[in-house]
This record gives sequence, C-alpha cells and structure tokens, in this order.
Amino acid sequence: MKFPRNEREEAEAQVMKIYKESSPALETLFEWSYINHVAWSLVIVFFGLILWMGVALVNAENQRNALLTKQCVDAVFKTEVDRKCLRTVHSREHWWQHITYAMSNLSPEK
Repeated sequence: MKFPRNEREEAEAQVMKIYKESSPALETLFEWSYINHVAWSLVIVFFGLILWMGVALVNAENQRNALLTKQCVDAVFKTEVDRKCLRTVHSREHWWQHITYAMSNLSPEK
C-alpha cells in the first residue's frame, strides 16, 4: 500500500532524478582507444631501435678507426690484432665524433 507523498519527498525525488541523469554512464566511462596505445608503443619501440643502432654505429666506427690508425696492433705478432684492445680502445675523444664521421662518410676512403 502506497502512502501519499508530501511536497518535500516529491522535491527530493525530482532532485535525485536530475542527479541520476547528470551522472556519467558507467558503461562508457572507462573506454580506451587502443589506436593511441599502439601508436605510442611503436614510437617507443622505434626510439629504442634508433638508440640501439646509434650505439652499434659508435662501437663499429670506434673499432674501424682503431684498426685504420693501427692502435690495436698485437705486441708479439705485429701482423695480428689485439682483440681485447679492440673492445676497450677509444680511438676518438667523444662518441659523437664517431657518429658524425660515420654519417658524413658513407663510402670508404680511397
């Protein structure tokens, strides 16, 4: 059995109805756009790949320059290369010098 409402209960019911309609829909509140996640993931992967290729280029150019300037000649066998020296040699002062040389000289010197 329903009892008749008074004006205060009706006003409160009206306010609650307005509040309920103004609240966000929970079904669409946490939707994700995976396209943006894929794009940023690819950016991070390609940035890591570029960084890795840069480090590899610096190491290769460092060893190439050390071999060209004969900085790692074996002390006992003069025609051989000291491989331990090749891993630790610094043939130029800074790493960016290796990158600038490698990027500006694409073909070997004659």
